Amino acid sequence: MKSRSQDQSLSDSRELDRSYDPLTGNPPSKPNKKTIKQRFLKLLPCCQSDSSPSINQSKFTILFLSLSPHTASEIDESEQSIVRYRPEGLDRLVQKTNFNKKELQILYRGFKNECPTGAVNEETFKGIYAQFFPLGDSNMYAHFLFEAFDTHNNGAVNFEDFVVSLSIILRGSITDKLNWAFNMYDLNKDGCITREEMTNIMHSIYDMMGKYTYPCMKDDTPKDHVDSFFQKMDKNNDGVVTIEEFLETCQKDENIIQSMHMFDNVI
Repeated sequence: MKSRSQDQSLSDSRELDRSYDPLTGNPPSKPNKKTIKQRFLKLLPCCQSDSSPSINQSKFTILFLSLSPHTASEIDESEQSIVRYRPEGLDRLVQKTNFNKKELQILYRGFKNECPTGAVNEETFKGIYAQFFPLGDSNMYAHFLFEAFDTHNNGAVNFEDFVVSLSIILRGSITDKLNWAFNMYDLNKDGCITREEMTNIMHSIYDMMGKYTYPCMKDDTPKDHVDSFFQKMDKNNDGVVTIEEFLETCQKDENIIQSMHMFDNVI
């Protein structure tokens, strides 16, 4: 029974990356050395970073733009020694996401080439993310983003975790995207966003953007944005923002809605 389960899992994996033809019996081809950075930059053009980033846009646009997932670079030898993770079947992933079979196969081939074990840990994720923000420190923001992708809270992001979140960000409804964003900002997952949590998020974003932005940021800029956020979102002035307040305010704000539509036709 165990052997049959392993065979089915392997079959699902091969079906995803189309490395095995069940009709001809062709064996898996050798992994393509092309990096995920090359693959995903073609799929996610909005991820390309400028050498001189600008902050001349609304704070909410910055928040949602920075949610876009980035993956790249070679996995280190120590991570390759981890037991390999086999993904769910292709048909099941089609049902769980808004991607079709061909799109999932493209995504999986790139993910597997860079993560032969089938999962990425937080330190590797941080290293990957840092490549896209060379002028700043993305460490803290990458930590928050990793926790949002790590839906099972097991310290690793596998292909299912990655593609389900990616599906929400790129193809989800406005409400789905807002719920995903709220969950990320709610750092301790208690159902509300505190001023301290939003301050940490804003500092992580500005640290990631770096000091050499134009126009130059003042030291109190993150605090000003947090104040503006709570003035706009905290309807009953109780010092926290609930999911209901967050959804109601965001859905009435044209700038936020427009920023969330930017990823609609990326893939």
